[in-house]
Amino acid sequence: MTIEEIINTIYPLPQASMDSLLPHISTVSYPKGYLLLRANTIEPNVYFIRKGIVRAFAHTNDCEINFWFGKEGDPMISMKSYVQNKQGYEDIELLEDCDLYELKNNALQKLFTYDIHMANWGRKFAELELVKTEERLISHQFRTATERYKDLLTNSPELLQRVSLGHIASYLGITQVSLSRIRAEIK
Repeated sequence: MTIEEIINTIYPLPQASMDSLLPHISTVSYPKGYLLLRANTIEPNVYFIRKGIVRAFAHTNDCEINFWFGKEGDPMISMKSYVQNKQGYEDIELLEDCDLYELKNNALQKLFTYDIHMANWGRKFAELELVKTEERLISHQFRTATERYKDLLTNSPELLQRVSLGHIASYLGITQVSLSRIRAEIK
């Protein structure tokens, strides 16, 4: 996916706005296992996944809790850093070798101040991320692990081919044994 396609999926920009944005975006590559974002730091960049898959997780009681997976076309961001310029709480690890688009947050914030189309893009970007977060929260609060697994099968089947079952189980909020039981029942 090109960066233009990713940007326009969030909110279509006129060509002049796109032309002012593109010089601030670079392509970077990192290996599998690399920690791209680290908890307790202010993340100065916004990333978009060109190729690869990642996980976002937080540490709790000597345990890692996975709460998000990103794949081609998805943005990667510490919302707390993006919105408040404060330390984030999440780590983001690359689960495959990844090619990413990198955008400096300070450059993006400057574009917001003088280009209404960019400001609208930024608003829409934050709104979409908020809706995704709300959907994950509601799913974990009101759906069973089996229902969440079935949703994963329907909406993101490629995750099951590309992400370890341990990470999937953590994301679903269950043990690997429970995940094996659910998978056996569904087959």
